[in-house]
Amino acid sequence: MLQVFERLGLKSSGHKQQVIDDSITLDFDTRQKARIKGTTDKGLAIAIFVERGHPLKIGDLLKSECGQFIEVLGSPESVTTAVATDWLTFSKVCYHLGNRHTRLQVGELWLRFQPDHVLAELVLRFGLTLNHQPEIFEPESGAYGAGHSHGHHHGHFHEHAHE
Repeated sequence: MLQVFERLGLKSSGHKQQVIDDSITLDFDTRQKARIKGTTDKGLAIAIFVERGHPLKIGDLLKSECGQFIEVLGSPESVTTAVATDWLTFSKVCYHLGNRHTRLQVGELWLRFQPDHVLAELVLRFGLTLNHQPEIFEPESGAYGAGHSHGHHHGHFHEHAHE
């Protein structure tokens, strides 16, 4: 079984030349977990251990204990995609959904959220069209979400007294 304790960061941020040995395709909820047991896309058993509170992101590059590089991919899942025709209406819908602390993936005049009939009704009242096609879900991390993380902790120690 491959064991992963090291996250190198996003493939797009400096690891483009790295040879990828395998990948693992995960849905949004699984990427939120700190301990993941699964199967790589090439069929190998894998156990992933990441820092709590720093979920995996699509494009993260992981390094196994035996030196293999595994890329994290997103799998299509049940989502609701709402499409607006104008920016003012789109902004209002984003405000109302954000006010409910809803996880949203935001694009140009479209937004995506996990299925919820109450949210779907709200969006329809504003005149947006809904699509229920399975898609990869990667919502915004939020105002307090981490921009990126590494597989290690940076400690800060002071060896002087504070007055």
